[in-house]
Amino acid sequence: MPSVDAQSTPSPAEVDNLAELLSQLYTAPTSEECDAIARDMAAKILKDGLINLKTHGILTNLESEAKNKKSGLAREGALIGFCALAEVLGRPSEPFLLPFLPLILELYADKGPVVQDAASRAAQAIVANMPSQATPILLPILIQSIGGPGKKWQTKVGALQILADLSNASPIQIGIALPEIIPIVKDCLSDTKQEVADQAMKTMQRVCNVGGNPDIARHLKDLCECMAHPEKVPEVMEKLSATTFVADMNGPALAIMVPLLVRAMNERSAHIQRQTSIIIDNLCKLVKDPAEAGQFLPDLLPGLERIIDIAAVPEIRALATAAKNTLIKAGGATKADPATQTGSIVPTETEARSVVNKAVAKYGFFPSYFDVVKAHVAQLTMVLVKEENLSPREWISIIAPYLTAFIPIDDANAAVNMTAEHYIELDRKLNGDKEAEDSDEGEELCNTTFSLAYGGMMLLNHTKLRLHRGRRYGLCGHNGAGKSTLMRSIAQGKLDGFPSPDVLRTVFVEHALQGDQGEMSIVDFVASDVKLANTPRQDIVNALLSVGFTETMQKNKVASLSGGWKMKLELARAMLMNADILLLDEPTNHLDVANIKWLEEYLVGQTNVTSIIVSHDSGFLDNVCTNILHYERKKLKMYKGNLSEFVKVKPEAKSYYTLAATSVKFEFPKPSFLVGVKSNTKAIMKMSNCTYTYPGVAKPSMHNVSVQLSLSSRVGVIGPNGAGKSTMIKLLTGEAQPQEGTVWKHPNLRIGYVAQHAFHHLEQHLEKTPNAYIQWRYQGGADREVLEKPTVAMTPEELRQMETWVVGNDGSQRQVEQIMGRQKLKKSFQYEIKWKNHVHKFNTWMTREKLLELGFDKLVRQFDDREASREGLGYRELSTAAIRKHLEDVGLDGDIADHNMISGLSGGQKVKVVIAAAMWNNPHMLVLDEPTNYLDREALGGLAVAIRNWTGAVIMISHNTEFLSALCPETWSVEAGRVTINGKTAVQEGNFEDAEKPIVVVNKKKKKSRNEIKAQEVRRRLRHLEWLASDKGTPKPVDTDSD
Repeated sequence: MPSVDAQSTPSPAEVDNLAELLSQLYTAPTSEECDAIARDMAAKILKDGLINLKTHGILTNLESEAKNKKSGLAREGALIGFCALAEVLGRPSEPFLLPFLPLILELYADKGPVVQDAASRAAQAIVANMPSQATPILLPILIQSIGGPGKKWQTKVGALQILADLSNASPIQIGIALPEIIPIVKDCLSDTKQEVADQAMKTMQRVCNVGGNPDIARHLKDLCECMAHPEKVPEVMEKLSATTFVADMNGPALAIMVPLLVRAMNERSAHIQRQTSIIIDNLCKLVKDPAEAGQFLPDLLPGLERIIDIAAVPEIRALATAAKNTLIKAGGATKADPATQTGSIVPTETEARSVVNKAVAKYGFFPSYFDVVKAHVAQLTMVLVKEENLSPREWISIIAPYLTAFIPIDDANAAVNMTAEHYIELDRKLNGDKEAEDSDEGEELCNTTFSLAYGGMMLLNHTKLRLHRGRRYGLCGHNGAGKSTLMRSIAQGKLDGFPSPDVLRTVFVEHALQGDQGEMSIVDFVASDVKLANTPRQDIVNALLSVGFTETMQKNKVASLSGGWKMKLELARAMLMNADILLLDEPTNHLDVANIKWLEEYLVGQTNVTSIIVSHDSGFLDNVCTNILHYERKKLKMYKGNLSEFVKVKPEAKSYYTLAATSVKFEFPKPSFLVGVKSNTKAIMKMSNCTYTYPGVAKPSMHNVSVQLSLSSRVGVIGPNGAGKSTMIKLLTGEAQPQEGTVWKHPNLRIGYVAQHAFHHLEQHLEKTPNAYIQWRYQGGADREVLEKPTVAMTPEELRQMETWVVGNDGSQRQVEQIMGRQKLKKSFQYEIKWKNHVHKFNTWMTREKLLELGFDKLVRQFDDREASREGLGYRELSTAAIRKHLEDVGLDGDIADHNMISGLSGGQKVKVVIAAAMWNNPHMLVLDEPTNYLDREALGGLAVAIRNWTGAVIMISHNTEFLSALCPETWSVEAGRVTINGKTAVQEGNFEDAEKPIVVVNKKKKKSRNEIKAQEVRRRLRHLEWLASDKGTPKPVDTDSD
């Protein structure tokens, strides 16, 4: 492009040429010829420079002819000229043409149809060039054309059409401006001109649809009709009251709903007031952004206070009071003006112009004619800063084209980059950014700015990610912050600005069940990966050998592996891919101490591989990480050093490091009385001489194992991966049946079981909310999970056993149909038997021992499980409120429990749902297989405190030694299918800050004499009195047989 100085002195020939084209523009006989002339003129201006718009008075001339009321041909030619300039010159023409848009919209009402058509084309051409960030600049023009005094109906219709189109092109900006747009469009809904009213209805529906709220979307037509016809408010409120609101309420959704709710609260009907109060209460719970709450919700406060004061029905006053409290809690008590908020880097218009002028001045002096371009660019920078978009790359793509109107593209890019850096520096100063700069030597793999959202939830907003080769980054944040979502987006190439897979190879290692591939051999499973199609089989075999898979093991099926070995298999597969970046999601889950040590040494030894690690194992992060990436206010902040160094800088993050420093408190329901068990040390479950072998495997997984548990048991099960820990738990809980030996449990014993792969409990219920899942699981009066276990179903042999004939006391032979009831008989039970082909009056009672002797143990166990489950539920009210409280007791937010589907929850939140569901029917024993997986440090501390304070039996498998040593005085060491029992006398309380007294576990002693019993009662009474006089909150001492 020629320099500006050269552009400012056109030759006489050029003047004559452009003047001739202008004159032909207004006299061309056809629209096609006129368009060709206009495009020639625009092409010449593009070639010679936009300064020609001034020197030849092009725009002034076009404006004059567009206002020529005597010549329709001249008006059409002028409009075609505007259209050609917009289409040929592109985005640089926008600042010059935008001021003429009101005139073009006025010509929508011209008497000549060809002029109307040319006006429509010109307006659409100008708007088409504009980026979405220019929408706030365009909206005042459209609003003036729609609602300004004396506007003709055709102009209103045209502006409404453009506004409707903008809702598709710029949904975010339209959403932000909805509070200004809705009143203007609403006035047009009742316009006397039917064409205006019809277009206003179409526009209203389209602009309201940008809210993206699925709960409101289904009612949009009714909401818009309600704006046009206020008498329909009761009908619409009736429909809304039948809607379950679950999606987050953002600014656009509130802008739609708040005016309707304000109007509804003014209705005299008590029924409408009641419905409105309930809807407001529900909506306020879903407002997550305090800034949006402060902008919209205060409009609802006067109406609620009015209902509280004047409503005649106490229930309505109570509902309105609850809604008011929820509104205040959401941050909607005081009106907040986004434009006056402090602590913002959004500049005033004067400041924005000054920054742009300073950046542009570095590349020369330019005629004042281009001041309009700089002013337009300054307005765009204000919009970008408001949106918190500080990405230089995006700024260049949006703004630089405007500056090419008078400077070369390279200079334009540099000027825009300088402007962006100015605001980035302001943001860094304002937010006190202590992010660690990677000043150390090393190859930079990635340096990008991006945003990340999941569904309708913004997880990271315009944050920076900078990675270097050989570093190991620990990714820290609370459950649900979006850690796994970030790594999955990187792995799938969906992260904006992240290098493509052919430039930077990333491998995502997460613990996932192999499902359909479980029947494949281990080596075939790895070889089946498409990314390893060209990898020699011997390399695969060697890689598996390097992580501990022997040649014999490699021939086994994937499904036969324990959780720890499956994770090692994923790691071996990742090693074969020679990744530049390893993305490790909970890599230590299911790994024993030896394998965790191996993984630490492997990662530290990979000097050419960068790792991003999500883990709740504080020791692992301490030993491995060189940097910590921390989620803070929807930003990623970088800190140098391992987790210990990070905690020194941010003491509030201490919950990542110790169990005691947790603000999360879990609480488990107290177990109910267990019939016949008066001592906490009496055995309630036994496994005697049990041996178990998996189908298709020659070697037994468990061999001659004998263990027992009492209500006071706190047992930690430890051992290497694949030793048989989970197998033993399955035998104890009835998930599997031993081929040799017996498993006995108290008939009334209720067990809360959380499996190793806890998510399998939820796989069939992903579309339910946590609250709805618990209701489904227990709605029949028993725990469906217990009743639907595969081991509960009758085998063919057991079904044949049901056909056997039983000889009665009178010598008659009968067949058992089912068990109808149960009652205590001495130290055992007897069962009411319903006989086949006999009515109920012929039912008889049989002892438990007799039924077991006849082979009906499965039938007896089914009935015992059902009765135990029903007894537990007798202490519970299966209501939404009670379930919500129960889920909150295990650390799950009540609103998430009621409104979010399980499929959208993070791993840690799902584990909380599973634990809560297992504890709902007041179990006597809690069985946890790897409970620490997926829980963050705060939740882990809360779980530890809850287990310590709970009075039931606990048996858990975990490789987290910190967790086990804090809670379990007894350990079962499993190795090669054999169990070694090691007992401790007390719980180690060192990991709890609020420790009082240890829980003492001692062995049962011989029967005491009468004098010993009296002395024992005296000691117990004294200890009880001492406890009554102690500080509030002191745990009550447990009475045992050996005081």
